[in-house]
Amino acid sequence: MAKPDDRSDNVEKLQDMVQDTIQNLEESEEYLDEHGEEIAPQEREAIRQNNENRRQSIEGFREEIKDEARE
Repeated sequence: MAKPDDRSDNVEKLQDMVQDTIQNLEESEEYLDEHGEEIAPQEREAIRQNNENRRQSIEGFREEIKDEARE
């Protein structure tokens, strides 16, 4: 028998994911600030792209939180 769909803690989980992603974003930006001149240009660009992906993820998580709050 299938388990019932329990979505009661989705907002909390999404908020945790936002916080974790923000922390990763901030840490990688600090790393770039401190060591950006020491690493290869390709690595710098990869980090910048990852950070852009993180920003997009944060936006998506926030939209999901809004959707969950409406239900």
